[in-house]
Amino acid sequence: MAMTIHVDIVSAEASIYSGLAEFVVVPAEMGEVGIYPRHAPMITRIKPGSVRIKAPERPEEDLIFVSGGILEVQPGVVTILSDTAIRGADLDEARVLEAKRQAEEAVRDRGSAMDYAKAQAELAEAVAQLAAIQKLRKKGR
Repeated sequence: MAMTIHVDIVSAEASIYSGLAEFVVVPAEMGEVGIYPRHAPMITRIKPGSVRIKAPERPEEDLIFVSGGILEVQPGVVTILSDTAIRGADLDEARVLEAKRQAEEAVRDRGSAMDYAKAQAELAEAVAQLAAIQKLRKKGR
């Protein structure tokens, strides 16, 4: 049996994932972080993107979209806290494309600096969700 680490992914609404994993890949601010059992303890911010989880005795990785948040790695436990976390299979491409279109429009309109920053964040989140959907499509082939 492979070595494992416990993973918890929690959003503002609910616990999205709780279980064992052989490894986890998280979109940290400075690049993806691969976490295996016995990883050194750490805390870092994460950016919008896909968390990949390889559960033991399952051939495929689970994909969970996170909108950003905090990653904490402790001996034996990985915790991801995110405002929004969505299982990859639950992502709605039509809704994401509409959100991306609206965010692009808001970026072009450039109201106040705060509106512009919010629009940029929403655009980055929509692009990350689309990337997660594309990863799922590749995985399904």
